[in-house]
Amino acid sequence: MSKLTSKWNYPTTVRFGAGRIKELPDVLAAAGIKRPLFVTDPGLAKLPVVASTLKILDDAKVPYGVFSEVKPNPVESNLTAGIAVFKKGKHDGVIAFGGGSALDLGKLIAFQAGQNRPVWDFEDIGDWWTRANSDAIAPIIAVPTTAGTGSEVGRAGVITNEATHTKKVIFHPKLLPAIVIADPELSVGMPPFITAGTGMDALAHCLEAYCAPGYHPMADGIAVEGIRLVFENLPKAFANGKDLVARAHMMSAAAMGAAAFQKGLGAIHSLSHPIGALYDTHHGMTNAVFMPYVLAFNREAIEDRIGRLAAYCGIKGGFDGFAKAIVKLRKELKVPHALPDLIKGLDMDKKRKGLIADMAVVDPTAGGNPVKLTKKAALTLLENAIAGSV
Repeated sequence: MSKLTSKWNYPTTVRFGAGRIKELPDVLAAAGIKRPLFVTDPGLAKLPVVASTLKILDDAKVPYGVFSEVKPNPVESNLTAGIAVFKKGKHDGVIAFGGGSALDLGKLIAFQAGQNRPVWDFEDIGDWWTRANSDAIAPIIAVPTTAGTGSEVGRAGVITNEATHTKKVIFHPKLLPAIVIADPELSVGMPPFITAGTGMDALAHCLEAYCAPGYHPMADGIAVEGIRLVFENLPKAFANGKDLVARAHMMSAAAMGAAAFQKGLGAIHSLSHPIGALYDTHHGMTNAVFMPYVLAFNREAIEDRIGRLAAYCGIKGGFDGFAKAIVKLRKELKVPHALPDLIKGLDMDKKRKGLIADMAVVDPTAGGNPVKLTKKAALTLLENAIAGSV
């Protein structure tokens, strides 16, 4: 029984259901936020979904500020600018509204605004999070408009260090939002490419969490059902963006992935992170590209586990059947099969490949891969993803 020892932490209050964005003023009051900073991305900021949400705050006479300088892969300069707006407006909390980028940056603004150390001092390494002044972290309300990252129920935020071109995971228990509004109506306007990319991100979270070594049956159970929901509903949401039932199930799957991946992630993410940092690719779509190559690489360690997963999802053929189902799903969603299909004009020399492999093996997610990710293995996986050879 000595191996059956672990530490479990699970999500926060989630108000789930169509139309629940109308409860935003009540949610702010419950979290003790009187003057929120509304953080979103520049694309969303121009859309009716943001205007209608801000009108809810106006009608409730809630004073607020808006910040939307958020890159698809947020960088430190975005964080610095957001903190300046937060302090200037004397805000006491954050509404993080949007996809993973806006959610992550909104959470990090609430976290970092009251700290006296650089944000890199709180990277998810060992107990670095204990360096933070917990009392200075502002409360966070998260409102996802995509179904992918699950950042709304996560205790971390991802940000790119512009100086080193590396993605860093910043962790603190109080980065977990106080309350989440998960309203599938907000995701109806997502274009097919974003629906596919974010949905495959949710699948990557669930799949890597399920395959990660260690004892966490709650994470495993949540991940397995999340995977089933993705297979059943992502094609529907992709084909018909107005399918609210499919959108709702995908929003659940996204949150489930983030709840499960505290058990661990793996080489899909550790390879995707440097590609995203260096080439500014969509994170979920990059995960989708690497998925079958990493699955094949891990086969020896996960074959029986994937066999059980396939049976639960109604997929015949054990590991091989599941691997084929992943490739079929990618094709249905128009996911690029190889990196050159994702990054136009891609021309990686040996030095750049070595850099990506070096970045992958030290990425915090690499340690959760069921097969040790060495530099040689990372290079092989990268070469396979470039050639499209599974």
